[in-house]
Amino acid sequence: MDLSEQPLFKKLISLELPVNDFFVAGSGPMLAHGIRSSVGDLDIVARGAAWEKALRLGVPSLAPLGYVDHIVLASGEIEVLNGWFDYDVDQLFSECEVFSGIMFAPLFRVIEWKVRLGREKDRDDIQAINRHFGVRRSTLDGR
Repeated sequence: MDLSEQPLFKKLISLELPVNDFFVAGSGPMLAHGIRSSVGDLDIVARGAAWEKALRLGVPSLAPLGYVDHIVLASGEIEVLNGWFDYDVDQLFSECEVFSGIMFAPLFRVIEWKVRLGREKDRDDIQAINRHFGVRRSTLDGR
């Protein structure tokens, strides 16, 4: 899938965030893997130069789930966060996969935080990821 043709990714690319300092989290990795055909918004985890650029584009506030600050851009369609829950951000960056020149959190991490949140929509996403891997139950170790 060419992500550069997706409207949300066009908006993300237009922000000109330094590509080595952000990755797509939330449900975005499901789109990159072709598990979902669309997402309502993009959750972007930024550090260093990407976070500094985001600070020039908007005003930070405490993210709804706490833990970190976020900047809401593109009429709410892009949320740039300076962390992800209580994870070690550098560890998450080291695990990223690249699609269309953009880093994405790996699917095993997507399952991990969706299990943690436990919302109905998250349960549906976990099932879809597991179908993608051809398994019946959630695994958290990425294997």
